[in-house]
Amino acid sequence: MKALVWCILLILGLACVAAVAQTPVAAQRGVESSTTRSEPVGPVPGPGRIHPALKNPFDGDAAAPVAGRKLFVSFNCSGCHGGRAGGGMGPSLRDEDWIYGSEPADIFDSIAEGRAHGMPAWGVLLPPQYIWQLVSYIDTLRTPREPDPPQ
Repeated sequence: MKALVWCILLILGLACVAAVAQTPVAAQRGVESSTTRSEPVGPVPGPGRIHPALKNPFDGDAAAPVAGRKLFVSFNCSGCHGGRAGGGMGPSLRDEDWIYGSEPADIFDSIAEGRAHGMPAWGVLLPPQYIWQLVSYIDTLRTPREPDPPQ
């Protein structure tokens, strides 16, 4: 009788493991389906992923790029990207072609999650509003709205 109970428990346990293995990862996490949001293949290093709003909440705010420029300087972003974001050890932020995308949400992801080969993940240290202000500053590069442009 004991052996029969153990066999039933083992079969039920294996059935549960098989059901979880067949459930999509997005459904296990309780997030949107993979058809509405692309998920990376494989594990994502670092802390949990921050999903930014699709639109910069500071878009159109004239003070946001100025605040973003101050954050850029105070967080020593210029140590890698150059004093006016023209490049250095890190890539130029003034280029028109970007590896990871130049849309505001892409820039937010690059800052928050970091990128391979040197870009640290700032999302664990900075609140989203600071990251969006940095995005606002980066969006003004090469435009007449740029605060403190190169001479």
